[in-house]
Amino acid sequence: MEPLSRFLVFLADAIVNIGDWIQGLLLGAGLADPWVSLIMKAIGALVVAFFPLMVVIFLIWAYRKIAARVQGRLGPNSSGTWAGPYGILQTFADAIKMLTKEDIRPQGIDLIPYNLAPILVVFASIATWAVMPFGPQLIGSDLSIGIFYILAFSSAALVVFLMAGWSSNNKYATVGAFRAVAQLIGYEIPQLLAVLTVVMVTGSLRMQEIVGQQYIPLLFQLPVTAFIFFLASMAEVNARPFELLEAESELVCGYFVEYSGMKFGMFYLGEFMNSTAVAALFATLFLGGWRGPWVEQAPILGTVWFLLKMALMLLVWMTIQLTLPRLRIDQMLAFNWKFLVPLALANLCVIALVNKGIVEWFPGGASAWTRAGILLMANVGIFLVTWGILTALERRERRHREAWRAAQVGEVEVSA
Repeated sequence: MEPLSRFLVFLADAIVNIGDWIQGLLLGAGLADPWVSLIMKAIGALVVAFFPLMVVIFLIWAYRKIAARVQGRLGPNSSGTWAGPYGILQTFADAIKMLTKEDIRPQGIDLIPYNLAPILVVFASIATWAVMPFGPQLIGSDLSIGIFYILAFSSAALVVFLMAGWSSNNKYATVGAFRAVAQLIGYEIPQLLAVLTVVMVTGSLRMQEIVGQQYIPLLFQLPVTAFIFFLASMAEVNARPFELLEAESELVCGYFVEYSGMKFGMFYLGEFMNSTAVAALFATLFLGGWRGPWVEQAPILGTVWFLLKMALMLLVWMTIQLTLPRLRIDQMLAFNWKFLVPLALANLCVIALVNKGIVEWFPGGASAWTRAGILLMANVGIFLVTWGILTALERRERRHREAWRAAQVGEVEVSA
């Protein structure tokens, strides 16, 4: 029983124990402490970099399986071509195809930004994982401004899309890049306001501290804030119904229409990596991250809870992506500027006042459930009030438009 008990203790925090074991081997080999520290950091960086790559391979497979179920598609196994159990090898076959296809370069391109864009989109996606908390002690770097670090790298996609579209010497790619500017800049505003609301309630920019403050997940305290962040993030990762940067019927493939082979595959990989990062960020900010039952007894369960919550958000994302139609560009921009931004701004102001009021009303500190109940009522209340005001303004604007059209028709009839 003693070996079994030792194994269970090792398994309870397996990842940290494996790291300690590797560090012990390096020290036992006679390496100096600075070199051991450097090697351990390099190993950690490689693990953080390869994790999203491995997740994306299975995410693409899951996306195709769900698409086949929702849309009635037939896969390679149904056509007589064996692609492994449940078609799992199809993703690897596609990766090999992308790596071996010819790299076609159109005439008139700006070569340096054209080649840099696919590299930067993958790098920016990987860099966001450096501050993502996988468990109580599992994080690449627990920066004091971790949440702003993630937002900064997610905003870098805007520059990358503009580089790719502008350097391709293609009108469709240029229009797709300009759409990216309009869409991403617009939807970053409500996303940032939602994040500021979370930072204000938790009192920290540090990712581990934000998770540690969620005795009750913020989804149940700030559902409207979570709703705003989710919609804005879907627009940020170019997911349907906001899939306008690469609308096939309008722009062929959008900003990366002139890319082929491995470079096209890097853009494709970057899209799924961004979606995975957004799902992980939502799980961290609103679902409690690695917090869950029995994490104190077995810290490895924190990683399991984190991955399950991330998988749940990816499932929601894929279901929406595969079922909803695409919005028009005017509908997308109107929804953002006329609804999402005012709601996010009103939500931030009201939650700031309520959060300050809780401190004043409960000098000794409110209990977690009392605080959650007050924040929930304030969040739902501001949503209903804002919805009512914006709906009334929309009706008024519609009446003005109809009156203007009627007046124009009357003038035409009189002149005739």
